[in-house]
Amino acid sequence: MSDNALDPNDFAVQISDQIESFILSVREVAKGDDPDSAVPYLLLEISQLLLAGGRLGAHEDILPDERYEPDIGPEPDADELRERLAVLLEPIDVYSEVFDPYVPRSTPVACRISDDLADVVTDLAHGLAHFRDGRVTEALWWWQFSYLSNWGPTASASLRALQSLVAHVRLDSPLDALDGLDTDDNSGDEERLAEEAGKVMAEEIAAPLGLRPTSRQQQQS
Repeated sequence: MSDNALDPNDFAVQISDQIESFILSVREVAKGDDPDSAVPYLLLEISQLLLAGGRLGAHEDILPDERYEPDIGPEPDADELRERLAVLLEPIDVYSEVFDPYVPRSTPVACRISDDLADVVTDLAHGLAHFRDGRVTEALWWWQFSYLSNWGPTASASLRALQSLVAHVRLDSPLDALDGLDTDDNSGDEERLAEEAGKVMAEEIAAPLGLRPTSRQQQQS
């Protein structure tokens, strides 16, 4: 792959465009100007990002041009993005996740969508810095490596959480809130976590998050 002859149809350009679009979209959502659309919009954006990730995962191994990764300077601070998302998603920020479905009897742990998205943006921005400096192969290598090792699993977990939330609301199904679940608690006692989880009906979070039951369910109610 040449780092010099790039056109809109190049694999690298398509991947970088999807990644840059995701970063800009998440930062726009985090501003909180349209909270009613936050959840469905993030669901859409993460789904589109994972298409780029799937293409990277299916691609043959990308080898960097240099033995050591060039320095891109200080990493951008993601704390403000993380905090803004945490405020925006406060009712449903914490969710339960199994990190590796192929590990027998894996214990669910508490995660935060806001942490996930900030971490994903950080990984993607790191590669984007290489791409903008003309190190296209280095950028692709980083995006592929970090997709397999970090941002891919992280984005997938967030997508499952958001899809589950949308399903609970649209299907008019009661939702077990994770009110008592703390991401600093990794004890993994599922029964205790279940006891701590408060009961919240889907309609209580539907309005502020811009979600509604399906039209057929509204007719049945």
